[in-house]
Amino acid sequence: MTRPRKFSSGSGNRRPIKPRFSRELAILYEDDAVVAVNKPAGLLAVPVPGSDAPSALALLSRALEPRRQRALIVHRIDRFASGVLLLAKTARDRDALVRQFLAHTPVRQYLAVVRGHPNPSKGALVHYLRKEGMHQQLSTERDRKAARAELTYSVERSLRGASLVRIALVTGLQNQIRVQFSAFGHVVIGDRKYSATEASERRIARVALHAARLEFVHPRSGEIVALECEPPADFRSLLKSLGQ
Repeated sequence: MTRPRKFSSGSGNRRPIKPRFSRELAILYEDDAVVAVNKPAGLLAVPVPGSDAPSALALLSRALEPRRQRALIVHRIDRFASGVLLLAKTARDRDALVRQFLAHTPVRQYLAVVRGHPNPSKGALVHYLRKEGMHQQLSTERDRKAARAELTYSVERSLRGASLVRIALVTGLQNQIRVQFSAFGHVVIGDRKYSATEASERRIARVALHAARLEFVHPRSGEIVALECEPPADFRSLLKSLGQ
């Protein structure tokens, strides 16, 4: 069997990265089956019922409509996180991709700036989380309503009172990284939802979490698509201020 071939979003005859559709979205990758966007922090991934707040799904759907194409959500990232968000253009392609995410086979890497200096500098975190309303609560393995949350991490840079950490999701629960690192004693900077003390943070106006890399198997070609997305200006500014 031929091994799947990896390619980046700008290689070969793939369309280059460039802003499209609106000032809020940039396309990282697009073909007839899938489209990946760089979602800015603060933009919803999908619409909220009863709200007219914009979303990545709505913006993309509107832009694809003249081409008689659709946008269907495959996975989500937090509203206040930035980075790679994947959508499909047909129900068949979406279903194939969703099966991959349910099996936890895509590579999903995040960058986060956390308080303190994790020790050890790399490892794995495993918790059990139970969703209560819009929050995830720590629970135990014995709780039948709790889901296993697992990730691996490595410190990429030691900062002043903080660390830049690369995180690979093994599972993909809502707010998983934020809850697990809070439980680990290293809250993600700017995470006002799971740490009241972060309300005083002024160097960044949102959670310092960025979906930096996504790898998945293309639903039609079987090739491995590898996408990378650089952190936005506010994330880089935070790193600069903490590095001084």
